[in-house]
Amino acid sequence: MKLIIAYIQPHKLEDVKKALMRRQVGKMSVTNSLGCGEQMGYEESYRGIKFEVNLLKKVRLEIAVNDNFVDTTVEGIIEGARTGQIGDGKIFILDLAECIRIRTGQRGREAIG
Repeated sequence: MKLIIAYIQPHKLEDVKKALMRRQVGKMSVTNSLGCGEQMGYEESYRGIKFEVNLLKKVRLEIAVNDNFVDTTVEGIIEGARTGQIGDGKIFILDLAECIRIRTGQRGREAIG
């Protein structure tokens, strides 16, 4: 079991969801987040005062999958999120020690579904 965490551009969320649904990956958690990567932000001016915006809006996806769905899920995220520009995002894959479905008490692979 793996936990896939991806940070993507907010406007690419629908494209990523569609690419994942085509691969039969539909269970995910989505959170709005702020972050700074290679882009390092940008400078804005408000009423003549310049200020640096270095935390940019991102969307964080968390998807728990069984081992046989890792590559499929990563491919779907890349297909939906890639623009070829700096700021497309990152994907992290972590080992998932345990998963428990609260409603049924199922554990492991069966709990992920």
